Amino acid sequence: MNIPIMSFKYVSYLWDEAKAAKLEGNEVDLLIYRSNILGADLRITNYGGGNTSCKTTELDPLTKEPVEVMWIKGSGGDIGTMTRSGLAGLYVDKLRSLKGIYRGIDFEDEMVELFNHCIYDLASKAPSIDTPLHGFLPFKHIDHLHPDAAIAIAASKDGEKITQELWKGAIAWVPWQRPGFDLGLLLKETLDNNPGIRGIMLGGHGLFTWGDTAYECYMNSLEVIETASAYLAENYGKKRPVFGGEKVSSLAPEQRKIQAAKLAPILRGLASSEKRMVGTFNDGDTVLQFINSHDLSKLAPMGTSCPDHFLRTKISPLVLDLAADADLSDVSALKESIGAAFQAYREMYADYYEKHKHPNSPAMRDPNPVVILWPGVGMFSYAKDKQTSRVASEFYINAINVMRGAEAVSEYVSLPLQEAFDIEYWLLEEAKLQRMPKEKPLSRKIALITGSAGGIGKGIAEKYVQEGACVVLTDIDQSRLDGTVAEFEKKYGKDVVLGAQLDVTNTESLASAIQATCLKFGGIDIVVNNAGISISKGFEDHTNQDWDRLNDILVMGQYHVSRAGVSLMKQQGLGGDIVNVVSKNALVAGPKNVAYGTAKAAQLHMSRLMAAELAEDKIRVNVVNPDAVIENSNIWEGGWAENRAKAYGIDVKDLPQYYANRTLLKESVKVSDIADAAFAFVGGLLSKTTGNMLNVDGGLAAAFPR
Repeated sequence: MNIPIMSFKYVSYLWDEAKAAKLEGNEVDLLIYRSNILGADLRITNYGGGNTSCKTTELDPLTKEPVEVMWIKGSGGDIGTMTRSGLAGLYVDKLRSLKGIYRGIDFEDEMVELFNHCIYDLASKAPSIDTPLHGFLPFKHIDHLHPDAAIAIAASKDGEKITQELWKGAIAWVPWQRPGFDLGLLLKETLDNNPGIRGIMLGGHGLFTWGDTAYECYMNSLEVIETASAYLAENYGKKRPVFGGEKVSSLAPEQRKIQAAKLAPILRGLASSEKRMVGTFNDGDTVLQFINSHDLSKLAPMGTSCPDHFLRTKISPLVLDLAADADLSDVSALKESIGAAFQAYREMYADYYEKHKHPNSPAMRDPNPVVILWPGVGMFSYAKDKQTSRVASEFYINAINVMRGAEAVSEYVSLPLQEAFDIEYWLLEEAKLQRMPKEKPLSRKIALITGSAGGIGKGIAEKYVQEGACVVLTDIDQSRLDGTVAEFEKKYGKDVVLGAQLDVTNTESLASAIQATCLKFGGIDIVVNNAGISISKGFEDHTNQDWDRLNDILVMGQYHVSRAGVSLMKQQGLGGDIVNVVSKNALVAGPKNVAYGTAKAAQLHMSRLMAAELAEDKIRVNVVNPDAVIENSNIWEGGWAENRAKAYGIDVKDLPQYYANRTLLKESVKVSDIADAAFAFVGGLLSKTTGNMLNVDGGLAAAFPR
């Protein structure tokens, strides 16, 4: 059926004729354009899900003869963000000739290596396992997508019958089979047996659609998904309430966030029993409808159906047996009770592995749950980094949509456990994991840096992000903070950055920043106390207000922020780092600096005392002592530079050179120098160091520790 463009209700029509016209005649660019707009609609396919292709005629670089080439999304790519570099280009005739040496379904894996012998474009991405599924079909443009609506039908008990009736034979049905060479041959056989069809539904898996042009393929995909979506919508709640109706009531939105933020660090610690994990929390309507329902206990243990789903979410979630409004103040009791649930999950997963493994299966991976459901509150997901945990959360929402649709029109059917295991521990999947780049030193770490909208704090935050950390940027100046957050998001992506306004003298402001951190990332690993001010006056010129302000921001601010961070670190049980940015003034008695120097000395000694007390919890506390970092620093505003210049009897313009000349190295200290020092303490090479300090001052003999 042809659906008018304006009638699309369940998918977004994003084709821009003006943009497409500029690409006319370049089928590869049209493939990329089509792929990107398909991937922009999560109802069509999720991050990394599905693949797209086109076939073109190119000149063979050796024979100069025209040859047919297939361009397809490479292994591990994402159609929504795909560029030319994400494609694999293969000779179609060579790919199809592999049929002559194919030894059967028991020898699937050996075919993947042979795809490399079919490469046309030497800059190709590694071809994916789905390559033959596209290669054996004759169409110029092909989409293989994982829309929730189609998978809901594909994963239902009556999926084949529904497919036949809904599209009146125009969409063929292929029962579940693991992707690979044999499935590619099966798709071709299905097409040969059903000439004139517009697509194929893969049982439990997804959808294949095609067209002679990029636009025809795009429209075919949208129309099929729209039809499936409309069919499901007509049936929701028709036979019975969705998911059997509500069993548990949700807390109010703000109360959900309070409860989730309190529990997140405990869950993170338990989920990190093998490797540290980063979290994501979601309490959207789709999640709440499922986790609060009567059917939760039936459907959650069944696991997901589509391979793309369970590869990211594991075979099933952990459902917490905890009242939504439970008192969470007794952390020890919570860790014990929830810890028992985690242990039961680990044992279940180990049993799943032992019962279904093969002689050559890879070793069992982390047995902790990825997805954790708390009825009445929301869903947590934990993975190696923020993007992976967010994507796991999104994929489980896809799985919820699939279960809701399947239950509305039939009965939900998950993959048999052996099939699920064979996908999860597929040797080809293991090889893909082994090809992943080495993790950066601060991967899996979450760092909160005070006063990080500019100057030293911003430099430290940037260094930490570059080394793999998620960072929480905080500052009292909201406008300045907004600008820095926007800059970081543009450079590093939204997943790894959170901005939280923070006045270190205000405990309510601190509590709000900590809650936002727990909701975004699940906890904290590194606290950098950098926020500060400077007041330079003669001894008799200081006021009580000067002393109070310096003490409140520098000393009490360091205490309160560290205390909040330590609380989370102890709940997680993973240790942690506190880095206090102090000053050489903690060691050197400079002129007209008594209040500032005294506060800095208090910061330094507090750090030593903290290190001595917190070591039993594997929390390290170290100090970086900068000096004369003028670059991008607010410290020089408000008369400080003028006062320091006056104290030294020089002009303000000569202050930077004066500071450089008084050092042994005769060099100015940069923000990046302080950032490197702050990284040195947390980057892994100094993991046995606590209670220490590192002077970054160009070499001041007066500041040498004695």
